Parts: sequence; structure tokens; C-alpha cells
Amino acid sequence: MPLFPEEPQIHESAQGPRGTAAGHPAPTPRPVPGPRSAASPRPGRPGPGSARPGPPTPRPHTGAAQSPSTRPENRSEQRSGPQIQVIPAPVDGALDAAEEAVDLLLDSGRAPGDVLVLTTGEQHPWTAHELSFGETAYWAQQDAGDDVFFADAGAVERAVARPVVVVAVNGGAEEAAAKALPLAMGRATALLIVCGDPQRINAVLGAGV
Repeated sequence: MPLFPEEPQIHESAQGPRGTAAGHPAPTPRPVPGPRSAASPRPGRPGPGSARPGPPTPRPHTGAAQSPSTRPENRSEQRSGPQIQVIPAPVDGALDAAEEAVDLLLDSGRAPGDVLVLTTGEQHPWTAHELSFGETAYWAQQDAGDDVFFADAGAVERAVARPVVVVAVNGGAEEAAAKALPLAMGRATALLIVCGDPQRINAVLGAGV
């Protein structure tokens, strides 16, 4: 099945390790959740009763997007179900790769409410921040469906289906990731993007990836 032309494709060269090896800059610390820039068209998330800062402002893209026809490592899901795109990334760079993928999705015209982001290891800063207001308020924002929703992969069974699901395989127990990936595929109605070790991802999702 061909990839949908409107979906962004991430060039693999942009997803290399973000370590401190020679020739590569040290990773930029992830910002604490704060309000989006006023120039950004993406909506923030008002909190109940008072203004609440939205998700962290995305970092600038480090690579150029490629069309589906020029990216040979992308493969469509052969069975019925969502397309699957694997973005190679090390464990400590998987969350960065997922954020860049979300940026490209939104820049290409995807509505923020179309996107669900799951993490298998460390929580996204937005998740930790919003959970500090209580689980009821946190899950209410998923139900509102007006912005990108970030969640721990362990809670994927509580997540509702969205057109695009982005999974950052950024650590966590091997068994937990193996369970979360098939469930995440079931939550994606159009596209599943998985950022992490391709061998590990393929072993879980099967040869059709």
C-alpha cells in the first residue's frame, strides 16, 4: 500500500545518535513545559479555571523532509491497518525524533488533535506537567481532542484512537514495549510512526514493517 502523500517523511540522516561522540554536539536539554510562542499557530491547552502552559516549544528541525517516493527505508503496512513508518534513533534520541516527527506532521497540515504521542520510557515533559494537575484533568484533555496528546505507553489501553500515533521507544522494560507497540498500532487509524531501534521495532511488529 503506498504511503499517503500528505504525511511527512523524516530523512534517516536527521535521526542519528545524539550523543557526545566527536563531530556531534551534545543533546540540548529538553525544555520544561511552557507556553507556545505567540507566533505559533498551534493552540495551547487552557487549564480548568486558569491559564495553563502548553506543551514544550518544539526545537528547530535538524533535517529536511523527503517525499515518500525518495525514502526507500519507509514501507507501507502490507496487511489492512495503518501505514507504518520507522524512524531510526538511539534510545536517548527517540523522544527528540518523535518531537521532530510531530512538528513535521503539524507543518504539513495535520490537525493537532489528530496526533497521539506515546513514550515507552521517560515521560514526555508535557505528560508529567499535566499529570501534576490530577488524572481527571489530564485525561479530560484527551477527550477534548483539540491538541496533540502525550501519554505513557503503559496507559495506551486508555488512549482513544487517533489518525496518527507516534511512539518513542525511549527505554522502559522490553516486555512493556513489546506489549505497547501492537496496541499503539491498534490506536492508529491512518499512520503509525515508531522512533527507535529498527531491529527491536521490527521484531515486535513483524516482517511487514
